[in-house]
Amino acid sequence: MRVVVQRVKEARVTVDGRVCGEIKKGMVVLLGVGEGDDADDVNYLADRVANLRIFPDEEGKMNIAPADAEAAVLVVPQFTLYGDCHGGHRPSFIGAAPPDEARRLYRDFTSRLSEHLDEVATGEFGAMMMVDLTNWGPVTLLMDSSRDF
Repeated sequence: MRVVVQRVKEARVTVDGRVCGEIKKGMVVLLGVGEGDDADDVNYLADRVANLRIFPDEEGKMNIAPADAEAAVLVVPQFTLYGDCHGGHRPSFIGAAPPDEARRLYRDFTSRLSEHLDEVATGEFGAMMMVDLTNWGPVTLLMDSSRDF
C-alpha cells in the first residue's frame, strides 16, 4: 500500500461537477492499494498518516499531528501509484490490487483514519475525479507499507 501525503490549506474532489469530498486545513492522501495488501498494511499506514507530525508548532517547525492541529484528511483512491514505467512508455498497472479488493481496503483505510481523526473526507473509488488543492509549504511525503520503499 502506498500513499502520497500533501499538507494543504484546502482541497476538494469533484466528480461530474459534483463535490464529493472537501476539506479546509489538513492533508490530501492519495492512496494506492497493491496486489497482496491486507489489514496489516491498512493499519500500519493509517496509523502513520494519523500521527504524521507535519503541521507547524508555535516556532514554525513541523511538529504537530493532524488531530492536535484540528486538521482534516481527504483520502483519494489512486491506483496509478502502482504504475510501473520501466518497460516502455506506457505504464503497467499489474502491481495494483484488483478493483474489488482495492475498494475494500480503501474503505478500511478511511475507517481506520476515522478512529483517529474527527474529519475524514473521501474521493469516489473508480470515478474520474478532479482534485483541486492548495499545497501548503509545499509539503509532500511518500510512504509505503512495505517499509523498504
